[in-house]
Amino acid sequence: MTYKIGFMQGRLSPLVNGRIQAFPWDDWRAEFPAAAKIGLNRMEWTLDQERLYENPLMTPSGQEEIRGLCRQHGFAIPSLTGDCFMQAPFWKANGQACADLQRDFLAIGRACAQAGIRMMVVPLVDNGRLDTPEQEDLLVSFLLEQRPFLTQHGLEVIFESDYSPAELARFIARLPADWFGINYDIGNSAALGFDPAEEFAAYGERIVNVHVKDRLLGGTTVPLGTGNADFDTVFSALAKAGYAGNYIMQTARAGDGDHAGALTQYRQLIEGWIDRHRAHAA
Repeated sequence: MTYKIGFMQGRLSPLVNGRIQAFPWDDWRAEFPAAAKIGLNRMEWTLDQERLYENPLMTPSGQEEIRGLCRQHGFAIPSLTGDCFMQAPFWKANGQACADLQRDFLAIGRACAQAGIRMMVVPLVDNGRLDTPEQEDLLVSFLLEQRPFLTQHGLEVIFESDYSPAELARFIARLPADWFGINYDIGNSAALGFDPAEEFAAYGERIVNVHVKDRLLGGTTVPLGTGNADFDTVFSALAKAGYAGNYIMQTARAGDGDHAGALTQYRQLIEGWIDRHRAHAA
């Protein structure tokens, strides 16, 4: 059976300034062979607002190097997590600051296309959360204007959100499925206390990418199976929906520093959930 299981960039590297997720400046190249060694062949790139245009994704030489590493190690980078969009959301800015951040968004889209990345994850959580109808309208109107741009570059914009299931269904219905979808984060939904059955009933057909992690209710990320995520219900719903996309491990860090060992263990858990619920759905 083929499993489309990948990992969030940085999960095979030491923490950067104590943060669970940040671009691994010193170790990003080493993650390719390290992942290949444990049988992983797909990654979700991470991009921060800090030093945005220095990131290798954003430079022609860096893009060439990324493509070369993918070829060398049989790798795919299907998606980007744009933490930069959460750190500096254009929908919360005004005037020239808003225009500058929108320009950044388009520059990131062009860079993704050059590197072979097709999905841009926009986190509408934490600092990026939509606080007002006006912010939502600004975001939606800008993105609808970019449909020719997205088509030209073969891109899809997908959203992670802390909206309730009904609100997220309402929001995504404003955006056509050809260019826009949902990134379902198992851990974030668990932390918010959402019911997976209600979520999938509301917008399951729009889910095109999945982040696999576990979180405590109202709390932080913990090792898979030790938090409040209902993995059996989630994987059952994914199987019934015919989900065929990627499962990206955005998992808790290894306390002993054995990042490869932790990802290997997590991958085995995910494969078990997929197998069990595919069999039940068949």
